[in-house]
Amino acid sequence: MKSVCCRVSATVLFLVVAGVPSLVSAADASTTEKVCRVAMAQIYCIDSDREGNLRRIENAVAEASGKGAEIVCFPETSLYGWVNAKAHELAGPIPGKDTEALSKIAQEHDVYLSVGVSEKEGDQLFDSVVLFDDEGKLILKHRKMNVLTHLMSPPYTRGETVEVVETKFGRVGMLICADTFHDETVERMASQKPDLLLVPYGWAANADDWPGHGPSLRSTIARAAKTIGCPIVGTNLVGSISGGPWQGMIYGGQSYTVTPDGTVLSQGADRDREICLVDVPVGE
Repeated sequence: MKSVCCRVSATVLFLVVAGVPSLVSAADASTTEKVCRVAMAQIYCIDSDREGNLRRIENAVAEASGKGAEIVCFPETSLYGWVNAKAHELAGPIPGKDTEALSKIAQEHDVYLSVGVSEKEGDQLFDSVVLFDDEGKLILKHRKMNVLTHLMSPPYTRGETVEVVETKFGRVGMLICADTFHDETVERMASQKPDLLLVPYGWAANADDWPGHGPSLRSTIARAAKTIGCPIVGTNLVGSISGGPWQGMIYGGQSYTVTPDGTVLSQGADRDREICLVDVPVGE
């Protein structure tokens, strides 16, 4: 059975059943609340398989844009895999070949595109996320700050900055996974007053812990959304970790979009690929 993905806004309720959207009128059609249609592109990532992962990204963007997505969001380190030590040799700089390929996808499908990537600068490897506008221009980059250095050797280098960018959707910010349970980082983002936060995740646990590990992801996102004061789109990986201390742990999907009051607007499938669309309120 294919999963059901709910998409809610103040004016309409969208239901996606077996991938086919339907529209239900809401009671108050006169509201002036702005929304943007965001896709949580919860995809499989195979460690080190750049070309395959890039193909999966492009296919997901095509599917999401065909359903009216304005922003398409992917998980953490979607091209080379999280805590994959081989990324030290495989990853490149930003800008570089990886961002050039992603820029082309954003431009061809006329969407804003947020993707978690591995970034190499000199001998340092960063766990980063990039945001392209619908013309393929790189408009924002964030380097993960809470990098969990014990999970890979050599570890990721810690990022230092927290920023937002002005877009047609308002002020958009980005953090990465464990950043959202690091109080100092969350508070720094709150001081930037974003209207929307995009967060790629690599939320993993032992196989037996799923699907029960999903609520911990939801709680983490909801707590950050309440502190920062804006909706958060949190997109999780599907697959498994191939090496290091957490080898064999499973990424369980269950991506979430959460409002500042903790309301879940959308939840992705458990441990399966899903392109989940949601109309996200972004202010008046």
